Amino acid sequence: MSSSDSAGLRRTALDALHRSLGATMTDFAGWDMPLRYGSERDEHVAVRTRAGLFDLSHMGEIAVTGPQAAALLNHALVGNIASVGVGRARYTMICRADGGILDDLIVYRLAETEYLVVANASNAQVVLDALTERAAGFDAEVRDDRDAYALIAVQGPESPGILKSLTDADLDGLKYYAGLPGTVAGVPALIARTGYTGEDGFELFVKPEHAVEVWQALTEAGSPVGLVPCGLSCRDTLRLEAGMPLYGHELTTSLTPFDAGLGRVVKFEKDGDFVGREALQEAAGRAAAKPPRVLVGLVAEGRRVPRAGYPVVAGGEVIGEVTSGAPSPTLGRPIAMAYVDAAHSAPGTAGVGVDIRGNHEPHEVVALPFYKRQK
Repeated sequence: MSSSDSAGLRRTALDALHRSLGATMTDFAGWDMPLRYGSERDEHVAVRTRAGLFDLSHMGEIAVTGPQAAALLNHALVGNIASVGVGRARYTMICRADGGILDDLIVYRLAETEYLVVANASNAQVVLDALTERAAGFDAEVRDDRDAYALIAVQGPESPGILKSLTDADLDGLKYYAGLPGTVAGVPALIARTGYTGEDGFELFVKPEHAVEVWQALTEAGSPVGLVPCGLSCRDTLRLEAGMPLYGHELTTSLTPFDAGLGRVVKFEKDGDFVGREALQEAAGRAAAKPPRVLVGLVAEGRRVPRAGYPVVAGGEVIGEVTSGAPSPTLGRPIAMAYVDAAHSAPGTAGVGVDIRGNHEPHEVVALPFYKRQK
């Protein structure tokens, strides 16, 4: 899966297929990945209304196994991983000793002493190194499994019906943030009901040599209901509408989970010490006494698109900074996530704008997410 091209970029097992579909490719975290196949807006709308197919094989899979795997993960991560049931998954974070966020993760418990940690592509090596270092003294093994998997996601309201036609797994019984082994198109897969789009959907972990046949089977099964291949560009606008953070934008090493409004993922009550506990307790205390900048949604009143790094202003003062911004196909207007001073964070706060190349463009402050699917 990780063959490299002449530019040194890693290629997924689906690389030739993406090119045959006319994908526009881009360097993403050292991987040559499809940005879009046609119109990113059409791909976005397909996921919201029908279904989309994504290659996510650039994500970083790390296996943690052994008698003390749960204890190691409880020590290394901020969440209570020992309390995750077999077949379930949890969203969590790995932090530095100073509380700064190294990455946000999904951890799947595959068996009693077997876990799969999925890191962001840009942080996979950092997470692997940190887990390996933190494993000292635990009867557990940390293994780089990035080359063992291709990862394909089918997302959107039609995705359960599409996948049902290809699997023996009980999809009706598969809850959100759960994963179970099964077959898809006749090949072994870990089938997880997770995603990064705000829609119902599934992420399928398969061996790289099976990726093309699984992709093609999903394409065939999905074509009657309008499934289309989707690139990273619409994945970004989908997650933005769903108010989901992106590492390097809403999450960085300079922020703690409490600064990011995600203090709920930190479980102080779990057994044993964990990396960053002391710093995070201080951060929690600071946040309770004086709220840090708050992550809010901004909806543009005009057509100009706010981008990451643009200042947020009110009354001639800078009150925050945009972390992500894009046109929203669902809302029909540009949107952004931004950290702003608590005094300006309430939905409907008047007089808030974004400095777009010297012009203060008016924006409405709204609660996140911008979009929530109908259950």
